[in-house]
Amino acid sequence: MADTQRRGRRIMMTGGELDAFLAEQRTCRVATVGGDGAPHVGALWFAWDGTALWLYSLTRSKRWAQLRKDPRLAVLVDDGDAYGELRGVELTGRAEFVGEAPRTGEPCPELDAPERLFAQKHFGAAALPHDGRHAWLRLLPDTVVSWDFRKIPG
Repeated sequence: MADTQRRGRRIMMTGGELDAFLAEQRTCRVATVGGDGAPHVGALWFAWDGTALWLYSLTRSKRWAQLRKDPRLAVLVDDGDAYGELRGVELTGRAEFVGEAPRTGEPCPELDAPERLFAQKHFGAAALPHDGRHAWLRLLPDTVVSWDFRKIPG
């Protein structure tokens, strides 16, 4: 992760906390940029492998089309109800398209680990079923900003 946050060091997550948080959360919000510069935000399930965020997106979506033209994206994963419980991570960078699109299950060693993580996390299964409508995006974040308000002294 190229950049680390400068402000809020006392409430930022440690590497281990960040990994645990991203492993337990299921849904993220993905922001892309349209041709006219307008943002578009949508929710997706994801998997985190400790280095990259893996997104399994519909290939016939606005998100996919926008990322094909402009790969910049921001992803937000957050949790908490009361103010003192709020925590989250924002990751930014460029989407990389990995494997065939749409994904039909052709051998792709690069996807073995992310598909296993995703299948276990979201389906409780050992293998990911391929529906021929989704494909993989990988985000190797340029910036990661995290916060955990539970660390604020009461």
